[in-house]
Amino acid sequence: MRRRDLLGLVWLANPSDSQCGDETCSISSGGTLPTAILWLVSESALAPGFLVAMPQLMDPNFQRAVILVIHHDETGSFGVVLNRSTDITAPVLCSTLEIEWRGDPGWEINWGGPVQPQTGWVLFGSDERLERAEDVTQIQPGLCFAGSLEVLRGIASDPPGRIRVLLGYAGWGPGQLESELTQGAWITAPICEETVFDVASSEMWEHVIRSLGIDPSTLVATRGVH
Repeated sequence: MRRRDLLGLVWLANPSDSQCGDETCSISSGGTLPTAILWLVSESALAPGFLVAMPQLMDPNFQRAVILVIHHDETGSFGVVLNRSTDITAPVLCSTLEIEWRGDPGWEINWGGPVQPQTGWVLFGSDERLERAEDVTQIQPGLCFAGSLEVLRGIASDPPGRIRVLLGYAGWGPGQLESELTQGAWITAPICEETVFDVASSEMWEHVIRSLGIDPSTLVATRGVH
């Protein structure tokens, strides 16, 4: 499947159902998100890739965070946090959208970031049935991304083995992410689909750090970045 333009649609989920839905805690803001947004997913030095929070990043929302950066160019950056959960389950989320969830009733929805928590996104592994949808983008082989209700309905009817459903996102304005990297708030790492789907959220930060050949105990906070 070749890469396509990425279409993200607002899901009418109720952010009050989640304890991770406060937009005011964002470290960055891409402004308001319209009903439909269109990005070209193209490769750059930072996207697609992982951002890994360093100890000096003081914002509690992003301490020890692992973010999948999906889009980056001169206009800004877009990504989703991979290792945060909400108190929302898939059946509850789907019920707000009049969709029947036919998978594990206890499946947790992830917190993708503090910006626009009513927006929904799906990450999933290779699945020919789902990849045929027009609004699915292949980030890399074995890792696909979508933000449409059509894809969510397909997932809910027969959930694949590898999936993450997320609410909200992290956004950066022009040059903002580069500035935070210069300050030492983040380091970058290559994407690994096994990390996205198979590593527990509580273990992901240390897992990615060690995959870079770094002992997490050697990381010492310097000047704080808020």
